[in-house]
Amino acid sequence: MEVVLSSIGSERFNALAHPLRLKILEKLRKGPCCVCRIIPYVNGEQSNVSHHLTILRKAGIVSAEKRGIEVWYAVTDPKIFRLIDIMDDLIVNDLNRSRDILQAVTRKRR
Repeated sequence: MEVVLSSIGSERFNALAHPLRLKILEKLRKGPCCVCRIIPYVNGEQSNVSHHLTILRKAGIVSAEKRGIEVWYAVTDPKIFRLIDIMDDLIVNDLNRSRDILQAVTRKRR
């Protein structure tokens, strides 16, 4: 069971490991959205955006619903945004530590 859960978790983390997919999720943070609005938001090509949406869908992060001729996407569980926010916080903390180290080195050289 542990191996199966690890595999699923790994697949989800891999799905999050691309800037375009994170940008798509940023758009979906505001709620379900038609793919026709996601494409200009991420400034991508239709085929490329569709490819990344498929990866997110296969990982269980987003769902797709056909509404007439449009396909609407939604995040399956808003907790995904907590995970993204935690990673953003970690990155900001790392950058702040690096800034502090650089400032300390600069002060020593003066």
